[in-house]
Amino acid sequence: MQLLMENARRFGERAEEFRRFAAGQAPQALFITCSDSRVIPSLFTGAGPGELFELRTAGGIVPPYDAERCSGETATIEYAVEVLGVDHIVVCGHSHCGAVGALLRGEDLTAVPALRTLLRNEPAPRAADADAGRDPGDPIVEAVQAHVRTQIERLRGYPCVAARAAHRPLHIHGWCYEVHTGRVTARRAGQDDFGPL
Repeated sequence: MQLLMENARRFGERAEEFRRFAAGQAPQALFITCSDSRVIPSLFTGAGPGELFELRTAGGIVPPYDAERCSGETATIEYAVEVLGVDHIVVCGHSHCGAVGALLRGEDLTAVPALRTLLRNEPAPRAADADAGRDPGDPIVEAVQAHVRTQIERLRGYPCVAARAAHRPLHIHGWCYEVHTGRVTARRAGQDDFGPL
């Protein structure tokens, strides 16, 4: 922690570099991904300050839209689409995901009741995906890809996303970042599989 604090102190010495960001933001994309510390969107996309509007949640989960029970995730998605006017949304899963692994293995989440409740809304992985994740050390890439597809479909059910897509293009991308290789794959347009980005 000491090194992190020292770096944060020195970072403020670069104020001149960041002065232009005080005028506002115009990110290229809303980037939805897991809060896993190994997943750093700006690192593998090369994005600089102001280029990605990030939404990070356990498992990169997009909650079902519910106008009566607003969440921080819902408000973030709405703000990105309605106020910032992003033209792209990236839903990015990752290998070695603890949330997807817990779903695959049917883990006992009694010790983490909030996570257990969050995952209760997630569909059970398909049989082929479950087979891919039997070994706890397996990167479970196929199951993560299925998880990304679910989040994209859920995202399309958001009124702001549907309304925006009806008036001007809003491109929704599905990505999968492999922690063990650094490779990023993308869902192919009009198809269900993932291939090179």
